[in-house]
Amino acid sequence: MSLLRLCAFATCLNRRSLFEKCAVCMSFAESAQLCVFRRSGQARRISETSWQLQRRNVSFVNPKAEDGKKRVLVQSQLLDVLEARISQLQSDVILDAQHAKVQFITSDTSARLVLSGKGPKSTPQEKTNIPKGGSKPKSSRWLEKLSKERITKLAKTQHLQQKLQKNVEKKPPAKSKGSENNPNPKNKFPFTKDRRQAAASPTVTPTGVNAATAVPHSVKRQAAVKELERIPVLQGSQRKASSNQQEDIKQSSSENICLGIRCYLEACVFAGDVGRAHAFLLSQHYEQHRRKHLNIEVYNILIRMWAKNGKLDMIGRTFMLLEEAGLKPNLGSYCALLECMGRNMCSPETVARCLSEMKNNGMSVHDVFSQCVFRQDERKLVLKAVRIVLPNFQPHPNVTKHPSFSLLVQDFYTKREGYQFPKLDITRKELQKGFKRQLSIEMSCTVTIDSVEAAKPVTKNMAKMRKLLAEHQETWQKVLLQALRDSKMRLTKTSTKYNIRNLYPYFCLLKDHEYVDIMLQSVANLPPKGELLSILASDLGNKVFTKYSVQQKYKNQIVKKLDSIYNAYTELLAKDTKECNILPREQWSKLEMKHSSGATLQEDKTQWPFALTMNLGIYMMEIMVENLKINNNILDPSYNSKPIPILYHMYAFRSTRQIGLIKPHPLLTQIQQEAMETKLTFASSVMPMLCPPLPWSTVKFGAYLLFPTKLMRASDWVTQHEVLLEECEDLRPVLDSLNQLGNCAWKINKPMLDIIISIFNDRGNDKLAIPPPLSDAPKIPHFNHHDPSYTASEKAHMKRKVIDARKIYTEMHSLRMDALYKLSIANHLRDETFWFPHNMDFRGRIYPCPPYFNHLGNDFIRAILIFAEGKPLGSKGLDWLKIHLINLTGLKKSSSQQQRLEFANSLMEDILDSADNPLNGKKWWMNADGPLQALACCMEISKAMRSPDPTQFISHFPVHQDGSCNGLQHYAALGRDVIGATSVNLMPCDSPQDVYSGVAHQVEERRARDAKNGLKIAKILEGFINRKVVKQTVMTVVYGVTRYGGRLQIEKRLKENEDFPKDYVWEASHYLVRLVFSGLQEMFKSTREIQEWLTNSARLISKSGHSVEWVTPLGLPIIQPYLYMRKQLLNSTMQKICIYIGHDISKRPDTMKQKNAFPPNFIHSLDSTHMMLTALYCYRAGLTFVSVHDCFWTHALTVDTMNKICREQFVSLHNQPILEDLSMFLLNKYCANIPPDRTKKNYQAFKRLSQLLSNVPQTGDFDVQQVKESTYFFS
Repeated sequence: MSLLRLCAFATCLNRRSLFEKCAVCMSFAESAQLCVFRRSGQARRISETSWQLQRRNVSFVNPKAEDGKKRVLVQSQLLDVLEARISQLQSDVILDAQHAKVQFITSDTSARLVLSGKGPKSTPQEKTNIPKGGSKPKSSRWLEKLSKERITKLAKTQHLQQKLQKNVEKKPPAKSKGSENNPNPKNKFPFTKDRRQAAASPTVTPTGVNAATAVPHSVKRQAAVKELERIPVLQGSQRKASSNQQEDIKQSSSENICLGIRCYLEACVFAGDVGRAHAFLLSQHYEQHRRKHLNIEVYNILIRMWAKNGKLDMIGRTFMLLEEAGLKPNLGSYCALLECMGRNMCSPETVARCLSEMKNNGMSVHDVFSQCVFRQDERKLVLKAVRIVLPNFQPHPNVTKHPSFSLLVQDFYTKREGYQFPKLDITRKELQKGFKRQLSIEMSCTVTIDSVEAAKPVTKNMAKMRKLLAEHQETWQKVLLQALRDSKMRLTKTSTKYNIRNLYPYFCLLKDHEYVDIMLQSVANLPPKGELLSILASDLGNKVFTKYSVQQKYKNQIVKKLDSIYNAYTELLAKDTKECNILPREQWSKLEMKHSSGATLQEDKTQWPFALTMNLGIYMMEIMVENLKINNNILDPSYNSKPIPILYHMYAFRSTRQIGLIKPHPLLTQIQQEAMETKLTFASSVMPMLCPPLPWSTVKFGAYLLFPTKLMRASDWVTQHEVLLEECEDLRPVLDSLNQLGNCAWKINKPMLDIIISIFNDRGNDKLAIPPPLSDAPKIPHFNHHDPSYTASEKAHMKRKVIDARKIYTEMHSLRMDALYKLSIANHLRDETFWFPHNMDFRGRIYPCPPYFNHLGNDFIRAILIFAEGKPLGSKGLDWLKIHLINLTGLKKSSSQQQRLEFANSLMEDILDSADNPLNGKKWWMNADGPLQALACCMEISKAMRSPDPTQFISHFPVHQDGSCNGLQHYAALGRDVIGATSVNLMPCDSPQDVYSGVAHQVEERRARDAKNGLKIAKILEGFINRKVVKQTVMTVVYGVTRYGGRLQIEKRLKENEDFPKDYVWEASHYLVRLVFSGLQEMFKSTREIQEWLTNSARLISKSGHSVEWVTPLGLPIIQPYLYMRKQLLNSTMQKICIYIGHDISKRPDTMKQKNAFPPNFIHSLDSTHMMLTALYCYRAGLTFVSVHDCFWTHALTVDTMNKICREQFVSLHNQPILEDLSMFLLNKYCANIPPDRTKKNYQAFKRLSQLLSNVPQTGDFDVQQVKESTYFFS
């Protein structure tokens, strides 16, 4: 560590005085005993040396002090007994807690932040196996448990005494305090190597136990043997599983603590609180039980902080802390050190020594520039430092080496001659203007828009309520601002101000009024019936983190660099620039390399743990509940004026779980509803973008300009997929398909939007799925529970009516607000061109990021979305519009395209009437399956037919082509099943085959046969079996629906039929689901075999302790996230909240969910792969292409081209040995290390798994090449 001497010793001559205060602490740490007892959230620490303990036992005894200590000892022992008793009672109540380990975390009263993930120490009671069944416990049960406890304590005591004895034997003779003759310069300082080693393993003994009173080893051994003879011995496999589980919990807990420490330090550094960050790290470092949670990244946060301040001496001291912790500097450490040297213009000798030490540790200067993340001017300063020694140094360009392309996309990437990728129908100036506007919106983090309800006339009462609400909002803002400042002041004065649980640094990240704005926005969006505290708290914490992330990017000068790169990027997309055949991802990567100076765009940010966002949100919610008030006589002056809270914390039951709710006072709800506010405020991330999204160039960069967006969406506590994505060698096809879908520009169909808004404001329409206002909701009945005139049955009936009315009211409010948000966003964008950034779920299925308004929405949302770019209809475009209209009606499902076209021509009078008089005419369109989309299509056909030349009519209308039960199509292709392939239109036919009608016909034949044999339910079902009854079950059986789920689906369809006798719904659904499943098994025999193979494989894999993992044909790694998650209880003054913790890589898989989900998830990954391939090749062909999973959209002009590409890519996909490749991957993943001992149980399990995976299901004789000729494959 020569560099350390140079930085720490040569530049700071007064270092000895700096560490003298710590020297005494560290000298005690050589043999300190630390006993931490968790008593009501407090920690009692006893730290004495062995010599002091011995001396206390023989002399210098203070009687009063000793009496106090004895009382404390007796109380401590009593509490130990009580805790043991509580644990025993808990083990009585909880019969099986292995699937959900719960940790209790005591939140600090001054700031309820819990990051440690630390729970109660595991005790033998937690491992007690309670027999299933109703047998009573044996009379000696408590004695056995207490015996196990004593053995555990004896074993710990034995281990600690041995450790203490070894430390005493190894400890060298102590030197005099004033000795200065040691030639080793390290010994001049308190932190010598020997002392560091002693501090790294402190001696811990129970209270009152020391070396002088230790129990002899032989005595302890005999006692332990006697105890063990009275206790049943656990099976070896159970002990091993329990041990592995405890190790997993410790690892997960340590990772959570480390993540919390990083977040705390980063918050301190961002807020400029250098002293707090430094003091906090030292407090963690000098406590041995805390130091084990620190890694190199934690120390690097402080090293970067000192580098920013040019404190070379403090960096040297931090390097010494690294040495004490047994850690080695990494590239990030040396990068910060070089930055500091460049900032201070150090001598060439200093820089040369740093570079030499890097080389000795296997690092090069080029690695620093290629692998490190730079902020602000760091890169410039590092380069400046290196050129002090190497004047001509130039960093190597960061070129990523990829493996060869998959065969599926090899032509796409290697054969580009003659192809020109399409451009947007927008000028470069317009794109740059849109970028500026989008950047401004994301910098503000929120956007306020007009509500579509604003068009209503303002009544006198409405104006009064709006004024009243505005006045109170102004008052509440001032109250919250003062309350927040008072809370921050209290946090600075608390005794835990340097504790990780203190929230103060997180309240310094933003300006005070920004926290207040976030809180007031949550009040405005609170539903009348309240919301879960956990949801509100998480939302508040996430909003703070999002705003903090955006400000981080601005502070790190990322925004400035992003501006310059995006302006150059628009040259690729704009229509007024030259043609090129380079992909957006490739262009962006080139521009990043060209603009390599300055900050790195792809930040290495730390995601806040879920516990942190939750606690931050709870703290903010407490401030709101305690301080936001309103006068109770605000609407009725006859009452005496009294301030009352506008928010209440209350409890309710959902099923058997008690939940905490935050509910608004009815006065607040009444004012908000009668005011009918004309403004709506949204987070910027829920809005479509006003410029093309950033192309996904890596797994951590893409989509929004500033908002953090995950490539693969998942719950906060699921992290397995992130590791796989970062380790993946090549995701280029996946990223490019996401970019292609995100680059599709959209506009609003204004005539349709105006029609839908008018219906929405005119009390809605149930038939059109436009929800009515809350004034139409049924009134909630009120009755006196204690009225003796009601009988018990009448009271029960009234309670049920109240519950039903409240449920309807809640559902109507939810649907109404959802429609209001969507229509208001659409109205806000009515004159804009906008884009939807995309990401995907863990199966690879692609979704747009904006949650409210996107093309995956319901009927009225799809009806108002059109392509921004228009294309002429051409010779067949008008025909495709007509066929599309008939498809939207749900009619002529079994008719050929020519028959559908003729049917559309026969309805031309109704089509034109619908376009001319949508709300006052014949309203033919209202009977369609998608009525509003059908109306939009009628309008498009009308405009095309009335144009001078329909072939030249510019159409922006998207035409859909839908797969015929796409899941069954993939199963039929995998199994080469001729009968199944014919049923789902993989075989060429003159007319489309409808698998749903086929199943319904088969079920009807069996029903008729059973009715003839006298079965009553079969007779009752006569005339009620049709395509609609069986469709949902047939469609979802391929995605893993069970017989129970299928019965519920059929039951719902039967209930919708008013003519079917309600008394027979349950029996009929049971009967029909059995017929549907048996019919499908006959029609799709190979499908059932493949499903069973996938299910059994997943079952054995998960039983071996692994989650099922596979790789799609495009190279996307997938892992199922179904695990027995460990839970964590967060304590706050409001309530306890149970959350799931992250870092789930080592958790046990849920076998039931893993096996049931594998077949549908595998098929979903295949249909996603097919869609991605279609998107890439459509992009190369110059088509506009978007998808809603297995429904593909394009212009009417290019439907035939898209269909051709779609069929070709399906054939190309299924020409791959998909099942064989899956079998090989699973064998290599899970059966590579078979145990050599054949007598062991796990050897047999490995053998069964290996045999199953090797036995790939047999396939049939269907030739998948025939799909290329199938007209109705997608239609």
